[in-house]
Amino acid sequence: MANSNDNNNEVVAEMDGFYRIYKDGRVERYIYQKSNLSTYVPPSLDDPQNNVSSKDVTISPHVSARLYLPKNTTNSTQKLPIIVYYHGGALVLGSAFFKSYHNYLNILVSESNAIAISVEYRLSPEHDVTTIYEDSWTALQWVASHANEKKFTSDNEDQWIKNYGDFSRLSIIGDSAGGNIVYHMTMRAGREGGINEKVTINGSIFVCPYFVVPIENIEESASYKNWIIISSPSEAGLHSPLINPLAENAPNLSQLGCSRMLLCFTEKDEFISKEIGIRFVKGVKKSGWKGDLELIEVEGEGHCFQLANPESEKSQELIKRFAAFIQL
Repeated sequence: MANSNDNNNEVVAEMDGFYRIYKDGRVERYIYQKSNLSTYVPPSLDDPQNNVSSKDVTISPHVSARLYLPKNTTNSTQKLPIIVYYHGGALVLGSAFFKSYHNYLNILVSESNAIAISVEYRLSPEHDVTTIYEDSWTALQWVASHANEKKFTSDNEDQWIKNYGDFSRLSIIGDSAGGNIVYHMTMRAGREGGINEKVTINGSIFVCPYFVVPIENIEESASYKNWIIISSPSEAGLHSPLINPLAENAPNLSQLGCSRMLLCFTEKDEFISKEIGIRFVKGVKKSGWKGDLELIEVEGEGHCFQLANPESEKSQELIKRFAAFIQL
């Protein structure tokens, strides 16, 4: 007769090579063991290579972030573009505090001369996917709350954002699952008339966004299989507007609440086909969305390649494109 430990150790779902879920609810993210880029690193007030300072802040009981500030900032009259960054990881993996994102954000902040808020949100399957969107919106609203003209508005107000943030140049950026989050944040901002009454999204950057739409062999893809594992029964499938922005019951793309969009896809993406990106762009254009839309396709590279090697020539080119977008 099997004991309770045997039952607890029963695997009920697995994404081969990434994670497994046990009957007792535990999630083993064993992909973390394969790369030192998936290790937690502390912030640093002195990054000599990129001349960027970083620190960690608590936004709410469930949401935190790592903030980045260029060290060439001399006084509070110098206002910088604001980046709100959402990390990737299939809505299951990743952290704003991982070495990969820490290194990448240092470079992006240095190149764009912007202040960045890299959001740490709760993950699925321990939490429902909609909880991830709520955490992400909480972080975005917290950032926007600093636009209040009063010198002091709350206990967890941050002076970097308050003193240096230019709220007319706020961009949100996300890679993979973070790109999916960017879509939902942009859509919610459009629906609610902005992040708050003072701040809107100037630009949204989607990097290899985690979308799943009906294309050939999509049900054999890792992205589809992962969605079936982590989504609620009512959302498990291509019909869900949470994962398919082109679904029949998805909100009209004309409601996207930003002035500019930049979408980046890669030729050899093993998880998110560039065809999905092309269809999304066509959908946005067909919707009548009134804004500036730019599509980048990087030849010869795979999914979110810029994270693994941000100092490569193609990564540097891409980061410069992002920086130019952010600075507008």
